[in-house]
Amino acid sequence: MSTCPIRLATRALLLHDDRLLLVNAFPDASSTLWCAPGGGADPHMSLPDNLAREVHEETGLSIAVGAPALVNEFHNPDTDFHQVEVFFRCTLTSGEITDDWIDPEGIVHRRRWVARAEMAGLRFKPDALPAAAWGTATCAYDPLERLAKA
Repeated sequence: MSTCPIRLATRALLLHDDRLLLVNAFPDASSTLWCAPGGGADPHMSLPDNLAREVHEETGLSIAVGAPALVNEFHNPDTDFHQVEVFFRCTLTSGEITDDWIDPEGIVHRRRWVARAEMAGLRFKPDALPAAAWGTATCAYDPLERLAKA
């Protein structure tokens, strides 16, 4: 049985001019793996609020968080790591990608807008990312509610 808790994370499906925002969190281009911006959820903060915070930290952009479109999970049984990610459709409300933006946590080092046709030439995770980003399906989401007492 696992001794590590499942980590919960949020990710942004942010399209602008029909291009998806992707980030790379490997310094010095040590990996070619790209993913949607986002990160771990803090307790007692809604998933959309967590996501807006993470996207701003990683990119300098402000977003409006919409409906969820994908739930993805991945794990590494060798290290006992297990993460569940909720991908939300988002819209850009302000800001632009600039080369001088620095992630205050030092995690994201590269960011870029990618056309759907370019996805075939990139390494990215999760595999369902293009279908979720350019698709129209959404899943139901009931935002943060206080636990009801008996």
